[in-house]
Amino acid sequence: MESERLIESACEQTGLDDFGSDSFREGLVRYVDALNTEAQLSAIGAVALEAQVTGNLVNRLRVVDWVKQHPEVRDEPVAAPLFVLGLPRSGTTYISRLLGCDPARRPLMGWEARDCVPPPEAATFTTDPRIAEARAAADMLDALNPAVKAMHYEAPDEPTECVTLLAQDFKSLQLSVVANVPTYDEWLIGCDETSAYQHHHLVLQLLQSRAPGRWSLKSPHHSIALPELFAQYPDARVVVMHRDPVRVAASLCSLAAALIGTFSDADHRATIATHWPPIAGVIVDRVMEYRDAHGDASFLDVQYADLVADPLATMKRIYDWAGDDLTAEAETRMREYVAANPQTRFGTHSYSLEGTGLDRRELEERFATYRDRYAVPSEA
Repeated sequence: MESERLIESACEQTGLDDFGSDSFREGLVRYVDALNTEAQLSAIGAVALEAQVTGNLVNRLRVVDWVKQHPEVRDEPVAAPLFVLGLPRSGTTYISRLLGCDPARRPLMGWEARDCVPPPEAATFTTDPRIAEARAAADMLDALNPAVKAMHYEAPDEPTECVTLLAQDFKSLQLSVVANVPTYDEWLIGCDETSAYQHHHLVLQLLQSRAPGRWSLKSPHHSIALPELFAQYPDARVVVMHRDPVRVAASLCSLAAALIGTFSDADHRATIATHWPPIAGVIVDRVMEYRDAHGDASFLDVQYADLVADPLATMKRIYDWAGDDLTAEAETRMREYVAANPQTRFGTHSYSLEGTGLDRRELEERFATYRDRYAVPSEA
């Protein structure tokens, strides 16, 4: 796999050559190098990840071209977006989907994040043909590794993570969880993500230009880039999810092994066990560091245990904190979603510390400050 060839392919597919800036190039080169030297991709994996990389480049080209043709998009205000972040596997997806039940909110949907141009139309938002195309791609992944569906299922017409947009600038943990790329991750954790969040903002402006609404967004990735996020969205409100970090580490390593194993025949479990808990550590550390420096006014802490025990009470608390009206219609839709989507809808995700090669004592020591600060209960 060669970076320049992938760029050429994207340009050939679109007939475009303006990427807006070169901010994506270093991340692209580092990611492709890591795929070539560390990921040990299978034949299927090489084809799939080359297509993913090219798709990100194609999306970026089309976004930049659309905004050039429609410069008024840059005048679109992205006002007071609500972000959900925190540790992976801590309920961020569930919160995001419950927020997406509210017709007054504007979630980022899987299909539009995957194929941003042309921007969706409000009148056809639930019938856009890209939904069926995205569903076909998801079905293909399910066929390659059916076990993933029980761990993390995301329908194309449900809210998705912002990592899909950040990947268009090649600064995204989405790229990391599907392949063993530790050198890319080391670079990512240390890089300046300003350009990624500028591009993120531009894509939101484009997407809302014909299907407006107040954004509710989510990704654990935002935790590692809070200065860049708030620089772009100074009036953002942030819900931080908290869950037993030991349980999170085991679940995260299990999911990473399943996803990476979809595209590689090599056994990466030992590397995953030493690689992903430190990333989880960076996530909690950076949230604490940012709040130490800037205060807690923009943040609401939510325990995973409270969300599981009473989802609707948790949502009411979020709405009260944000000063928003939880309408009867939104609450009814949320209740219907909870009833129709039990945790075991697609099977049970079984995992253990032993099965993922993790050491409880090491994890407890690493996350002791985090657990104490936010009174995170143990799920042992």
